[in-house]
Amino acid sequence: MAMVLLPGVMCDAGLWQAMTEDLAPYGPLVYGDLSQDASLAEMAARVLAQAPARFTLVGFSMGGYVAREMIRQAPERVERLILIATSSQQDSEQTQAFKAATARTLLAASGTFRGLGHKAIALSLSDQRADDQRLQQQIHAMSVRAGKETYCRQLLMARPDDSGLLAQIACPTLVIAAADDRMRTLRESQILADNIPGATLQVIENAGHMVPLEQPKALAAVIIRWLQSHEV
Repeated sequence: MAMVLLPGVMCDAGLWQAMTEDLAPYGPLVYGDLSQDASLAEMAARVLAQAPARFTLVGFSMGGYVAREMIRQAPERVERLILIATSSQQDSEQTQAFKAATARTLLAASGTFRGLGHKAIALSLSDQRADDQRLQQQIHAMSVRAGKETYCRQLLMARPDDSGLLAQIACPTLVIAAADDRMRTLRESQILADNIPGATLQVIENAGHMVPLEQPKALAAVIIRWLQSHEV
């Protein structure tokens, strides 16, 4: 059974690099590209076009929204679903306005795009690891590879509240939250787990939002235990 891995905003396959060895026996691993499209529907369609006929689907952060859209487009192809540090909630009006203003500023700017700033990267990590230079560099490098145009598309992309559609998800589902996530709350993960039939919720300790980079071994262990108990 293949495993399709979907990253978050300004992330790419590098997000999963420290988990590849552990997850490889549950692959082949397919890395979804969310950098080229401007809507959840378009992102989902692109990944589906490149994915195997049937697969386990893993969505991190923004990738969780895309994963659920993929299930709406092709529910028969997703055998198991894993949602990591994500939400079904729509951004607040304040957050939407901030993202739009950031995108306008970037689009109006000339010169070389320098990637995500220190504050944005630090917020995606736990308090304890916010100044970890290795992690900072990994996240920054992914954002530089993604580029300004991708960042603007992702900032402006609508993420409607799909809480009312969660009951339609019929495949086995694992929801994973990070205990020290400063971007997504445990409550948001609980809503997902409560509204997806039969879903399981697990919490990774000592990790911020970028849990695949901060706690890759712990995250992989939780995923593998769940996969072994939900073999297809």
